[in-house]
Amino acid sequence: MSVIMNFKICDNSEDCNGIAVCPTKAFYWDAKRKTIAVDDSKCISCGLCEKSCPVNAIRVAKNQKEYEKIKREIDKDPRTISDLFIDRYGAQPISAAFLIPQTDFDVQILKSTKLAVVELFKRNSIKCLLYSIPIKNLFRGADIKYRKINACDNSLLQSFNIQKLPALLFFKAGKLIGKIEGYYDLDKEAELAKEVSKIMSKVK
Repeated sequence: MSVIMNFKICDNSEDCNGIAVCPTKAFYWDAKRKTIAVDDSKCISCGLCEKSCPVNAIRVAKNQKEYEKIKREIDKDPRTISDLFIDRYGAQPISAAFLIPQTDFDVQILKSTKLAVVELFKRNSIKCLLYSIPIKNLFRGADIKYRKINACDNSLLQSFNIQKLPALLFFKAGKLIGKIEGYYDLDKEAELAKEVSKIMSKVK
């Protein structure tokens, strides 16, 4: 039927993955208007462009009813492109300051003089940034030291018996006081925030 773009969360770049994978060249860069465009007469609704978008900004409607449903969802979507640049739980860090090598775990986490929270994740299991929970919403200005580690080997996972990634580990004076395992999307933000508050209340 048609390709629908959610430009609220799209960076509208000429090197869009959708353009690269479109087999009929229906998906293209309009140099005159400086925007991604779609020629519906060439679109075969194969869905390759939709699958190629890392932030789910491209949607393919196979009929008019589906088109209208997706259009309503996009119209109601409160997100903006700036949401892509907020550090989130379960996602690769935006700020280099958060990411530390695994070899710095002892110095930066175990020897921290304040409550230290470390997030363990693996690059090959990262969920879409837009559906992950902003870190700032979980800790809301709390006086903590927050760092992220790409768990490139299993040593930390084995040391703290981590079964699922991503995982949040809370340390006070070098001792593990709590942990939360597994992915939480935006729909479970309140649930995760409650778990975080419960653990942090132990040190108040």
